[in-house]
Amino acid sequence: MKEDLIMNGIKGVGISQLSASSALTEARAALNASKLNQFSSTEGFGDRLGNALNNVAEAQNKSVELARAYEMGIENDLSKVMISQQISSLGFQLTLNARNKVLSAYKDIMNMPV
Repeated sequence: MKEDLIMNGIKGVGISQLSASSALTEARAALNASKLNQFSSTEGFGDRLGNALNNVAEAQNKSVELARAYEMGIENDLSKVMISQQISSLGFQLTLNARNKVLSAYKDIMNMPV
């Protein structure tokens, strides 16, 4: 019984699941490449922050382009579109949380007695 479920699961792997895993592999490779670039360069905090914001903006633009291409019938891989949207959403949430933490720290510092 358990072996039948495993075999059916293996046979049931579709093209969309394979392309989702390849998109995930591509995202991991891009993340590893960006980590290597971060450690090898001698950028300042402002440069790194600017690069991070640019990366989030690029991810959002790519997501919009893929969604538009899917709506027009140019892109047929829905999983690629959805993964791109999730990546851009996570990047935006991370940016928003970082901004909130910086603002909170600024307010705490400004409220300290002199």
